[in-house]
Amino acid sequence: MTFGNFTNSVTVDDTAEPCRSRGGQPTVSSRRPFEFDDLETQFDPEQNTLWTYMRQRSRPSFNPELLAEFGQWQDDVVDARESGKMPIRYLVLGSRFPGIFSLGGDLDLFAAHIRDGDRAALVRYGRACVRILHRNMRSLDQPIVTIGLVEGDALGGGFEALLSFNVVVAERGTSFGLPETNFGLFPGMGAHCFLSRRLGTARAEQMILSGRTYTAEELYDLGIVHALAAPGRGRAEVEGYIRQNRRRHSGHCAIYEASRSVNPLPLTELETVVDLWADAALRLSEADLKLMRRLVGAQTRLLDKAA
Repeated sequence: MTFGNFTNSVTVDDTAEPCRSRGGQPTVSSRRPFEFDDLETQFDPEQNTLWTYMRQRSRPSFNPELLAEFGQWQDDVVDARESGKMPIRYLVLGSRFPGIFSLGGDLDLFAAHIRDGDRAALVRYGRACVRILHRNMRSLDQPIVTIGLVEGDALGGGFEALLSFNVVVAERGTSFGLPETNFGLFPGMGAHCFLSRRLGTARAEQMILSGRTYTAEELYDLGIVHALAAPGRGRAEVEGYIRQNRRRHSGHCAIYEASRSVNPLPLTELETVVDLWADAALRLSEADLKLMRRLVGAQTRLLDKAA
């Protein structure tokens, strides 16, 4: 991890046994804090901001390895704040993959579990996702403002993940979508719960059932995206937002906490939807799975062009 002018003084017991993160993901405690394969982190001590970027070398999706790293990343953030080693006030997540924030769930893994009839594996994957999103929605129970930085398209679970942030900053021309209904499924990792609270149940269902792609500008008009940036200026927009609002940080944290109290979203609700999603997945036909594979193929071709 890069700390700008901040020195990382965290010490680690290299003899420690494997353990689990607070979010339930397996991890190895001998790993240094903020040291990951698929996440890049940088702390800006002047703005008290932890910048984090997904940097997957393969298909940019939420595979089990990335989920495990996110669980440990969240633990590292809490430990850094509570130890006083890193006074994080803003937590920003973006992606280094050109033109893509995230393509969402690991569709190849889904198809394998569906063909095996492995409901437990589907539920295990989905619950790992929503535990991470629920912690993020709660700002890790810390006085932190979470910011999603969208410099490329966010589809499926990528869109769902962004709905758990306090603030979403998106570059103009980026796209958001929930394509799951196109192959007989529905987005089961938080979209229904988050969108219903933001837009109302009827509007949320309409968005999910449509399967269509929305522009950043459309979502800004709906209040889901909070700030728009010119292409290539997303990070600068986030930096400007933080400079403009850092003196209001305490008030903003209190407002987000109050909103969670007024309209709470318990983890059990997210997990119940995951169970429904797993049941629906096991009802998919072979034709549905072929459509899923076609989507993966189309996305892969776009990724190859971007690379």
